[in-house]
Amino acid sequence: MWIVRLALRRPYTFVVTALLLLLLTPVVLLRMPTDIFPAVNIPVVSAVWIYSGLSAQEIEQRILYVHERMITVVVDNIEHVESTAYKGAGVIKVFLQPGASVDAAVAQLAATGPAILRQMPAGINPPIIIRYNASTVPILQYSFASTKFSESELQDMAFNQIRVGLMNVPGAAMPYPYGGKARVVAVDLDLAALKSKNLSPTEVVNAINAQNLVLPGGSVKIGATEFDVKLNSSPAVLDELNDLPIKTVNGAVIRVRDVALVHDGYQPQQNIVRLNGVRGVLLTVLKSGEASTLKIVNGIKAAMPRVLSGLPPELKAQEFADQSIFVRAAIDGVVKEGVIAAALTALMVLLFLGAWRGTLIIAISIPLSVLTSIAVLHALGETINLMTLGGLALSVGILVDDATVEIENVHRHMAMGKPTVQAILDGAQE
Repeated sequence: MWIVRLALRRPYTFVVTALLLLLLTPVVLLRMPTDIFPAVNIPVVSAVWIYSGLSAQEIEQRILYVHERMITVVVDNIEHVESTAYKGAGVIKVFLQPGASVDAAVAQLAATGPAILRQMPAGINPPIIIRYNASTVPILQYSFASTKFSESELQDMAFNQIRVGLMNVPGAAMPYPYGGKARVVAVDLDLAALKSKNLSPTEVVNAINAQNLVLPGGSVKIGATEFDVKLNSSPAVLDELNDLPIKTVNGAVIRVRDVALVHDGYQPQQNIVRLNGVRGVLLTVLKSGEASTLKIVNGIKAAMPRVLSGLPPELKAQEFADQSIFVRAAIDGVVKEGVIAAALTALMVLLFLGAWRGTLIIAISIPLSVLTSIAVLHALGETINLMTLGGLALSVGILVDDATVEIENVHRHMAMGKPTVQAILDGAQE
């Protein structure tokens, strides 16, 4: 009731405030991030270990158990720790206490990885640290396929050209592409030839590693000219690796090609992507940070033609799983619902009460209430997402009921002969 009395005493203040909201809210709408879900600070941090070839039991005993012990010493505010071992990989989830600093936990967890490598199996890399965020979700996907290029070439273009060309879009994060074949330099050993030459696979590996080096040579000055010295013993052509010597036996040089074949290959394929029956690759765009989903999707779509212009025209790209469509549809739904509700309610008041003033009040108050709510959400650091839009949609129904009952009740008190101010106070109080 206090706000009703204040509005009656200072009507011009409320009129000016309403006009300011009408002028400022469009600016707020343009600057307010638009997302699918609200930003939720989930206090969970994970460390992902990858070591190909190791069984799940060895991953648990040799890697996860050792790392868990250090985590409990270094990371603060731990609620509990969960770990899962897979073949060739392991995941440790650190659940934090409510209100704990996730940034501090990420830094502490990242520091434990390199510090514990000496206790791990040889050749393992530090873990990948992942911070969970409910708003980090796929918002757009592209598939790339071609009947001209191999899966290895498609994977190379998607990872090294398309993905790199889109990384400058603010707020966009793109993980490793799905599908395709990751290129590797494969060394296929001939076990029978190794046995006949009395060699082991380790000797072949050592020979290639020892002669495939890039070393700094510095420079040398001869007279007035300075020359760069190259000590690069890394072969420039892949086939030259086959000519590397392994050892000399009775004056005969045994080369790599005598016991193995070095060629272009690919890693074992873990997943397959098909576009209209043709094998290809799938590139997923994730939302990261506080950027707007709509701005990220618009930025990706604007940059994609520029990126594809530098690639062969035989590469076919197809866009799908665009989550911004749902966000736009939700925004349009709330706007249409508000407009329809205000128009129908105002029309009902005009037809049944015949009061143009009440009609004008309802036509203005419902959109103004929604705009005020959006301004308050922006001031509180919230985003326009499916949750807030759902709340606004529900509030429109309540506004329609309240506005109709309020206007009708005020008119009833005025029909009883009460002064306008008293009728408004009594009607609002009831």
